[in-house]
This record gives sequence, structure tokens and C-alpha cells, in this order.
Amino acid sequence: MTTALETGVGELRALGPAAIAMGVFDGVHLGHRALLVATREAAGRNAAAPVALVFDPHPDEVVRPGVSVARLAPLPRNLDEIERAGVHAVPVHFDERLRTMAPEEFLDALRPALVASALVMTPDTAFGRGRSGTPERMRSLGAERGFSVELTELVLHGGAPISSSRIRRHLADGDLAEATAMLGRRPELVGTVIHGDGRGRQLCFPTANLAFDYVPALPALGIYLGFCGAPGRGLPAARPALVSVGVRPTFHREGRVLVEAYVLDWDGDLYGADLRVEIGERLREERRFDSVDALVEQMRRDEAEARRRLAFGSGAGERKADDGGRQASLVDSPG
Repeated sequence: MTTALETGVGELRALGPAAIAMGVFDGVHLGHRALLVATREAAGRNAAAPVALVFDPHPDEVVRPGVSVARLAPLPRNLDEIERAGVHAVPVHFDERLRTMAPEEFLDALRPALVASALVMTPDTAFGRGRSGTPERMRSLGAERGFSVELTELVLHGGAPISSSRIRRHLADGDLAEATAMLGRRPELVGTVIHGDGRGRQLCFPTANLAFDYVPALPALGIYLGFCGAPGRGLPAARPALVSVGVRPTFHREGRVLVEAYVLDWDGDLYGADLRVEIGERLREERRFDSVDALVEQMRRDEAEARRRLAFGSGAGERKADDGGRQASLVDSPG
């Protein structure tokens, strides 16, 4: 598993002859997965290692200083997914120097760690200075240098190519079904559980508040079915939860967007844990309530609806006499 970000092409791990694909690979969606399959196949034909060069930060953030690109997943998660697909994930620090390299300079800079036996590209792939590294130019260069160009078609969904930016737009619109279809799995967030203002615990409905070390691509504000996991804290993957993405308008006129999760029928200490949250169906939009009582009543309805959809068990939502009246519901959340 690759866990550390390389600081430049001069520090790449040595893999020798390689079939190379390159890009940001944010979210490792179905289009990326097709490219990874093609890379493995090209590696087999060329007796080479399958390699994905993963650029970070996002090139748009270098080309347009001040721009921040939201991510479908943090870099370590993307690297892990690529490795799980059977391809070596090699992070490459993208900076102004790299942006201004001609394609042949970039390939030279990879040596001796990586020697291209094949470049695996899609018809719209272009890299290097002025995006001059097109498939056509690379075929010409490969004829001189002894590498092939393996072209794989873009994966379409709804008649248009799957892309990370397209998935982000569907998330922002609250269209989880389309985002999920293009990812090939549920959208997810990976954050660290931090202390909130304690309001949920005061109401006997504690939630896990998430902080992120990346800019996450968030779904539209609202309440969602979710699936959480923190194996290091005894919380198995894909444990059903209710997830809030919002500003808690019942308690605040203005505020930053927060992500909170209440894990159904589980009680434990998650502070400081890395929590992976998969986002499922949207239950409702974010609303402001006139009173805390009205908010709590709505959240009880949210819980009942979640359990109905999850078929979680007829007795799972009943209160216990010694639980202080707490129910498995999301309450330290937007109303």
C-alpha cells in the first residue's frame, strides 16, 4: 500500500519497465477502473509493471492559483483503491516545474525509476506543456523511443463520459443515484471525529462530528442514510447510520457546513478516530424548525424512515429503560 506523497519525479520508487497511465484518479470511478484494467493488460503484453502516476495537488490548483478543487476522496484513499485494482499507485507532486515540462522531458524525468514500455491513454488524454502530449504525438515519440501507445475508450454513462467533475456536480445537486452509478459504489467521506458543541449529547442524541484534512466534495445539504466504519475502534465497515450535511439552521442563522453521523444501535468512543462514511439515499432536505421539540420529533421520523428502508429489525428502534431516553437518531444536526 502506498501511503506517502512523493515530493517530485526525482524520488519515484523504482519499478523499471512500466505500462503507465496518468491522471488525478479522484474517486477512482468506473472510467478510472477501465483505464486501470487496460493498464494491467498492457503491462502483461509488454512484460512490464502496471503503473498509475497520480498527480497531487490537482493540476487546476497549480494552473489557477487560489482555486480549490473539492475531492471525491482523499489522496491515500485513491492510492489504496488503485493498488487494490492491481496497479502500482505512484503519487507525483504536481507543481509549476512539472506543468511546464514538455512530454518528452517528463518521460525522461521518470527514468531510471520508470521506463515507459507503454503509455495507456484515452482519446482526450493530454499532458505536458500546453497539453501537447496527445495520443497522436506520443505514438510518434514512441516510434522513436521504443514504447507503444495503448488507447482505451472513455466509459460513458447516460451518453456522456464519466468524469470526477461530473460526479461532483451530481453530488452537489443531491442526485446520489447518478453519482453512485458512475462511481460504481456509494460516495464517501473520510474524516476524523472531533468534539462538537455537545448539543446532541445534551439532547441524548450524540453524533460524530467530522473534520477533514482535504476539501471534500459534499452532497447537497440534507439528511441521508449512511454507512460508517472505524475498524480500529470496533466499529465494522458499513454500519448503518444517519448522516447530516448542513449548517444547523434551527440553532444558527449562519454557519459553516458540518458533517455529522449517528450510528444506529452502536455506542462507543469515536473521538480521534478516522471515520469512513458512505452516503446513501437522501431522506430529506435541510430545514429550520421553530422549536427543539419539533426538530426532535422530525428526527424520530427520520429514524423510523431509515429503519424502514434498511429493514433494520422490528425492535431495533425501541427505547431501553436505562438509556436516558436516547434513540438512534441524528439530532445534533441541521433542522
